[in-house]
Amino acid sequence: MAGSHTLAETERQVQNRLAGMELDFAAMAVTSNLFRAANAVRNHFERNVLSKTDLSWTAFVVLWVTWIWEPIETRQIAAEGGFSKATLTGVLSTLESRGLVQRTKSDTDGRLVLVNLTKSGRKLMTELFPAFNKQEAQVSGMLTEDQRASLADMLRSLTAFTESIEE
Repeated sequence: MAGSHTLAETERQVQNRLAGMELDFAAMAVTSNLFRAANAVRNHFERNVLSKTDLSWTAFVVLWVTWIWEPIETRQIAAEGGFSKATLTGVLSTLESRGLVQRTKSDTDGRLVLVNLTKSGRKLMTELFPAFNKQEAQVSGMLTEDQRASLADMLRSLTAFTESIEE
């Protein structure tokens, strides 16, 4: 339970408070439960996996994106991670001071900054990600394989559609 009220209590209260209004309650349930689930999962991972390495969710995302795409430009990390360049700058400074990433100027365009993991950063991700994935399996373990695949497809579709209507 994220707050002092259960999900069922909150949904009942919303229905009561908004009764009589012409609203799409199913759409509200999708988006509010998506947000609530995302926060619950993020908090679970920060407490049960990332805290052991003194990483925030954002720091982990920066390391993950860099690990997958390195070398990668800072603007691409911000876009992939869904956070501002200002937030990224602070996180990169922290990760750099911990010896996990290294920033360098692009050879082709001096305005661009490239990020790579250091040897220590690669070692951390190689050791951390299996534990992270174990929690992914635990969090989604109450779903069948078919439900996992279906939910992942639905979330991909929701993400792609939402990103397409923003532009």
